[in-house]
Amino acid sequence: MRLSPLLQSSSVILFFHLTANFSFALPVSNFPNHDPIERRAGGFDVSFQRIKTRGLSRRDGEVTGEIGLGDNSDLLYTVPIQLGSTLTSVHLDTGSSDLWVTTDACTAASCGTLTTPSYPMSSFNASGSSVTMNYGDSTTGTNASGPIGFETATLAGIAIQSQLFAAVNSTTNTVVQDGAAGIFGLGFPAGSDIQAAVVEAQSGPLKPTDNFVEDTYKYGPLLARIASTSDGLEDDVFSISLQRSEIDVGNDNGTLTIGKLPDGVDNSSLTWVPVRLYSPSEGGLSPPTFASDEVYPFRWEIDIDNVYLDGKLLANSAVPATGGVDNNRVSALIDTGNSLIRGPSDVVDSILTTVSPSYNPASKNSLPVLDCTAAHTLAFQIGGKMFPVDPRDFISDTKATNTKTCQANSVVATDPPGVGALFRWSLGDPFLKSTLVAFHYGNLTHPSVDPPRIGFMSMVPENSDALLTQAVEDAQNAGSFETTSESAPTASAAVEAKSAITIVPTAAAFASATSASATSASATLTVSSTNPGSSESSDAPQLTQSTSTGSPKVSNAAGSLRLDDGRLFLSLCQPMAEGLSNWMTTIMATRTQSVVLSVGISVAVTILM
Repeated sequence: MRLSPLLQSSSVILFFHLTANFSFALPVSNFPNHDPIERRAGGFDVSFQRIKTRGLSRRDGEVTGEIGLGDNSDLLYTVPIQLGSTLTSVHLDTGSSDLWVTTDACTAASCGTLTTPSYPMSSFNASGSSVTMNYGDSTTGTNASGPIGFETATLAGIAIQSQLFAAVNSTTNTVVQDGAAGIFGLGFPAGSDIQAAVVEAQSGPLKPTDNFVEDTYKYGPLLARIASTSDGLEDDVFSISLQRSEIDVGNDNGTLTIGKLPDGVDNSSLTWVPVRLYSPSEGGLSPPTFASDEVYPFRWEIDIDNVYLDGKLLANSAVPATGGVDNNRVSALIDTGNSLIRGPSDVVDSILTTVSPSYNPASKNSLPVLDCTAAHTLAFQIGGKMFPVDPRDFISDTKATNTKTCQANSVVATDPPGVGALFRWSLGDPFLKSTLVAFHYGNLTHPSVDPPRIGFMSMVPENSDALLTQAVEDAQNAGSFETTSESAPTASAAVEAKSAITIVPTAAAFASATSASATSASATLTVSSTNPGSSESSDAPQLTQSTSTGSPKVSNAAGSLRLDDGRLFLSLCQPMAEGLSNWMTTIMATRTQSVVLSVGISVAVTILM
């Protein structure tokens, strides 16, 4: 991957500065590599120096939120969300970027049997655009479609106005039959079909991508817009922990935490690694005309060092990558929307035949069965540290009353790397039940200033093997394994919504994030995060209503952002040099700040050398 001169010259910042905007990664239409559900068959100062550890630094904001999760038998995890006056629950998905919910326009034929409250179309504020969102991989595929509207969205006690969402009236996605009203994508804004559709309708063709980038604060995904408020969050991070509802039911509920790390978790206890960046030739984002040298993240994807089974190093996959992408680099998608661990077919076959010698990969009817007490540990080496999958998350029962023979069906094969999907592994819920994961978005406009990264902390106890044995013994005494399903805590969410903190993203706040990232590297330098003379925009985006009397335009607009070979063509950036120039101009225009001018120039020169 080419490292641009700007990226190289800014590398000194990467080690210690962490302002940013939120973003997320999603299953892009025509590149289906994500399965939402798979059934089993205020700031502190630091000195201006190089720091090797990339962690989190505090911001000036105070907004944080935390909410418990629902769990449907470890198949999907849900979070309460309120859209207007409608309180419902949606599937938590770091592998996608869009927010959608079913509506009362759904029928049994168009959506199936719904199990969660839907959004009433009588309250719908239309944008004039519609969208179709596709999910799945080469062997699975689902979709959801409907008109796009905007509504006040409240999540974990944080409210934001005029949030775009899809009011789905037709879907083949089974999450709506399993305890969710839709999907809440936490992926990067560049993957949002909803944002692309509205920007295309409002501004015309999406190439070049300048309008898309500039309108992210209005039309972007939920957490991206929350992060685009000026210093709203206490820390630029969200974290996820998942509960266990099978084999050995956990005592703690899963949690989504926004704006801080969970209570009791220290930043130094996490292993932070950078998110893999996608060049345009790899299906990544192509920068807009005003920032041509940046390389952007596309998914919540990280490099992994090695994979081990029971302490033994597994050979890398021999399955070739497609589309001319790097065949040797091994990376993994971190995906809460995937209920399994997916990997290269040859490595998966090796794992399953090792733990279950009777398993025949060539037979569709063959199951990787094993004794329920046989504790196996699949571990991923990330950032030089080992992150195992708890043996209790590696297996499942063949049926509830069979407490002796289990199956290793949490690991399945997936597609090889290709353009738009560079990962060989997708680490879904079995991995995430064993690992606390924190996501740092970095700088959406200048990832070279503050790169996105992910922090990991293993939650697997040292006596996990013994805990599996005890769980099996308890199941044998009870006659079956314990299993539970827990609904998303909508009651507590309703209470929080009444006193929610409303934050308003503005164009000034979104633009200032870049300048703040470029200038706040020095602890002794304090600069306003808003640009003097800029006007605050209305909190509600002014959407041009469709004048057509026919059906609204159905657009899978993210496809319009792709190059001829189908690669996504999007970007969120501004030149760092422009941010520095604006900042120094601001200081020179204010006599009271002239005393820090020499310091500011020194910082700027040091960064750009």
